[in-house]
Amino acid sequence: MQENTTMPPPKKLLDQVREKIRYKHYSLSTEKTYVTWIKHYIFFNDKRHPVEMGVVEVERFLTYLANERHVSSSTQNQALSAILFLYREVIGSDLTWLDGFERSKKPKRLPVVLTPLEVQALLRETASAPEPVGLIIKLLYGTGMRLMEAVRLRVKDVELTRGEIIVRDGKGGKDRVTMLPGSLLDAMRRQLAIRREWHEQDVKLGKADVWLPDALAVKYPNAPKEWGWQYVFAARKYSIDPRSQAERRHHVDEKQVQRYVKKTALTAGIVKPTSPHTLRHSFATHLLQNGYDIRTVQELLGHSDVSTTMIYTHVLNKGGKAVVSPLDQL
Repeated sequence: MQENTTMPPPKKLLDQVREKIRYKHYSLSTEKTYVTWIKHYIFFNDKRHPVEMGVVEVERFLTYLANERHVSSSTQNQALSAILFLYREVIGSDLTWLDGFERSKKPKRLPVVLTPLEVQALLRETASAPEPVGLIIKLLYGTGMRLMEAVRLRVKDVELTRGEIIVRDGKGGKDRVTMLPGSLLDAMRRQLAIRREWHEQDVKLGKADVWLPDALAVKYPNAPKEWGWQYVFAARKYSIDPRSQAERRHHVDEKQVQRYVKKTALTAGIVKPTSPHTLRHSFATHLLQNGYDIRTVQELLGHSDVSTTMIYTHVLNKGGKAVVSPLDQL
């Protein structure tokens, strides 16, 4: 009997992209973004395969985004990153024709910062937000965490006794420690008590496991069901993991927090464009205004370089560079 030597069909290009992204441990949001831009790039060029295209097609696509779609420089750079990933990591191009590409320069803008009174007004309005959204919003200002760092917070990384939070795998894959505001200790205890009840129910239903990064679930098979690894801010309902297809409890949807920050800012009468990241900017700015050393603020924010933190020092000057207007001297 002759052995069947039929080769399996080659994987589709986008499946290869997803496989490479997961191999390199990129986040699910990055996977979705890159796949979307690559599809857009292919469809824009009449569904031609990327190996048949080169510098002309890439330039034409990026020009279209800038001139016809009027996207920002950061969005255009995001599209370019996805295309570069496709050619470098998936297709394995020699990239000699990509060497001349320059990324769009991001305009140098000062961060939007709320005054302490504006923050007070916004936080008062969070009383109407469903829990734990209101608590998350307060944590964003009280700790300087990024939105995804807050919603992905694990039970084991909340230290009530010492009043601190360990931020794991922040931007750039770095860990850091920030404070847990004393005014939020009781609220955090209540949240953890509610979360413990949910976890005990999940154990009984056989749905207590949680997603773990970097194959930790393989190395520590029992860890996904352990209390310490659970999300502090878990969703009320179960959902299907898009990668493993397992049904389990995910963290709170970050879009829900974004919507409530925008809603409460409008209700509070704040005219500045306000997002969850605005609270991080305000945290850093207010610490500097209160006299804390910039290196301390740098560590709390998790910035690799102090020059990144320096953008907040503009608020230490009164008016423009602390210069007194000649109008006030008349």
